[in-house]
Amino acid sequence: MIVINNFEEYKAHEGKVLGVSDWHKIDQEQINRFADATLDHQWIHTDEQRAKTEGPFNSTIAHGYLTLSLIPYLWKQIADVRNVKMEINYGIENFKFGQAVPVNGEVQLQATVKSITNLRGTVKAIINAKLLIKNQAKPAYQGDVIFLYHFN
Repeated sequence: MIVINNFEEYKAHEGKVLGVSDWHKIDQEQINRFADATLDHQWIHTDEQRAKTEGPFNSTIAHGYLTLSLIPYLWKQIADVRNVKMEINYGIENFKFGQAVPVNGEVQLQATVKSITNLRGTVKAIINAKLLIKNQAKPAYQGDVIFLYHFN
């Protein structure tokens, strides 16, 4: 894990891979809880038997937005940004889903610092997020997440 204490330390990582998270297994229970929370019960995610017999993946798959929602959890395993009064999830840009994550698939976030800008005391960090799937060449997705930090 990388510890970042201020703008200057963050800026030193610009253009570099910051690190990777631990592997996280997405099981059917997590998929079902996400379906309940989002009211998205499409059969490809929640009907194990139908997905096995009719679906293109021979199993259920994680919702794309479920995999996106893991970014804050996995990001905290990569970087510990300290001395912050406030951190804001500001946005996402240019995300493309490349491959579905099957039930019980393991995923890992790879984070690259794309740019760090000091906007009159607010630090804007654009992080390229790539979600890797264990034993797969193609990532589940790749795109940019934007964080705003107000350092002490």
